[in-house]
Amino acid sequence: MSQKNAKIVRMVTPDHLCPWGIKAKDLLKRNHFEIEDEPLESMEANKAFKEDHGFDETPQIWIEGENIGGYEALRDYLGMKPEEQEGKTYQPVVAIFAVCLLMAITTAWAMTASFPPVRMVELFIAFSMCVLGIQKLQDLSAFTTGFVQYDLLAQKDVRYGYLYPFVETGAGILMIAGLLTWVVAPAALFVSTVGAISIIKAVYLEKKDLECACTGGGDGVPLGAISLTENLMMMAMAVWMMVKESGLITL
Repeated sequence: MSQKNAKIVRMVTPDHLCPWGIKAKDLLKRNHFEIEDEPLESMEANKAFKEDHGFDETPQIWIEGENIGGYEALRDYLGMKPEEQEGKTYQPVVAIFAVCLLMAITTAWAMTASFPPVRMVELFIAFSMCVLGIQKLQDLSAFTTGFVQYDLLAQKDVRYGYLYPFVETGAGILMIAGLLTWVVAPAALFVSTVGAISIIKAVYLEKKDLECACTGGGDGVPLGAISLTENLMMMAMAVWMMVKESGLITL
């Protein structure tokens, strides 16, 4: 079967190498097209090309002489899902939990040459708290903007929203080593309990459709079961650490 011919016009300048052009050319190559690559080597050339042909963007791709559009149009032509999907998604938080779980398993193995289930759960929750805290600390303003929409205490005093990520991250760090348990565990228990109550009220009682700020906000994670799970995990970890520190349970 003969190869199909494709032409791609994309920006390739000393200051800018269009990422969508690179991705589009790679898709064409992997789908065995015979590619004619036409670079636009300056911003002026890119602007003139769009004006002359009535395009809003580059790259532009032709298949067998027919213009199909840009990178996302090429994905659609090839029967692929859109790369940038709009709307709500659990992908960010699922990725965090999955990586933290694997980190907990490998760390437990490195420490003990075995897979102690209790220690793996401890590490998983502590690592998750740290990583979720990092997500929030990257942009405190964006986090608090989402957080105040449902957290009961942050609605009373916005400063609490700025404090929350520091408590979550600090508690996770210290819980990994079991340090200052009687300080960090009650603090973590307090913020996670307020968070759980706030989510139950907003989602399950008031039926609000909101985005969760658990991964920093603005990434489409819906407020609901996953968000509640984060807080319940923190609550369980805090209670467990206090019980363990008290000597009521020995392992």
